[in-house]
Amino acid sequence: MRVLVITDSIGSMTSAEAGATLAQGWPGAHVTPAGASGRGFGQAYADQLGAELITGMAAELPAWTASSGGTVAAGLVVDSGHDHDHGSIPYEQSSSALGEVVAAALRDGDKPERLVIDLAAAELSHDGGAGLLGALEASADVALDGGVAGLDGIGRIDLEQVRELLGAAELIGVVPAGQAERPLLGLRGLTSLRRGSTVDPERLLRTDATLERLARLLGVEDRPGAGACGGAALAILALGGRLTTGPELALEGGAHDRLELVVSGCDVFDFHDRGGEVVAAAARLAERSLCPAIVVGGEVLIGGREMRTIGIESAYPVRASAADAPVTAGIDAEELSAVVRRVARSWSW
Repeated sequence: MRVLVITDSIGSMTSAEAGATLAQGWPGAHVTPAGASGRGFGQAYADQLGAELITGMAAELPAWTASSGGTVAAGLVVDSGHDHDHGSIPYEQSSSALGEVVAAALRDGDKPERLVIDLAAAELSHDGGAGLLGALEASADVALDGGVAGLDGIGRIDLEQVRELLGAAELIGVVPAGQAERPLLGLRGLTSLRRGSTVDPERLLRTDATLERLARLLGVEDRPGAGACGGAALAILALGGRLTTGPELALEGGAHDRLELVVSGCDVFDFHDRGGEVVAAAARLAERSLCPAIVVGGEVLIGGREMRTIGIESAYPVRASAADAPVTAGIDAEELSAVVRRVARSWSW
């Protein structure tokens, strides 16, 4: 039986640990660690590379890097509660801290063949990736670390030093799935989405014009994804890179044809979050493979009809729900394994 296991973290287990436990039900199953940008992506990608996750701090945020086999990955971990889409625009906030983490990772070793940057932390800024580029040694006629406010009047930006630092590396920016189609400019763009009731309309238009000028100087036409993560995706595109999500990157290059079952997992499987990006990627993969997808969740709060509308055939809880109180804390491999043994009997043929 050809089975693929691609799961988010569950309880106290990382994606790789939870995946290995789920795979016990289907000996020979292939396990792909996966995680969403800004959250579990760093650990999952390090596990996929077989690399050590090196952690630290940058601008009061947890920073991480991982490198193996010519690949360097770096990012910052952000609280999933951070959301500036409907609040005030962080005019002075810069994406430079993310750039500093990436620059340090590049200077620690040989030039990589592939550079993967988790862009989620740049969502705390609104500078079109100018701070990220500045930390990677871009130069301009204005300061690049002062947020979008500091870019007012920008007339020149030079990426020559950045390209030298990157060498011939394939550049990949990892963004949250919900931002993968976000444009930079206009009514559906970054600035417009973040406008609040107290935003000065004149400043709103000036900010959008500044980002448009930056994009023009970088030689990038606005397109879906360019406005992701405070516009930091623009910097990736300007350097010839591409954008993807954490789960889709995890699935790249794998042999996923003729699958008979896709197994996924998450802490809470409900109708609001629908299990998150990893479960959504599992459902899409199952659809392409014309096979069922199932979910083992720490807690399941969604009915059969609703889960089938998102491509999940069945879901199985590790623990029974207790009203509004979360019950997933502390779930370990032994507890998950007991559920998997029972579930696997129904999905083996």
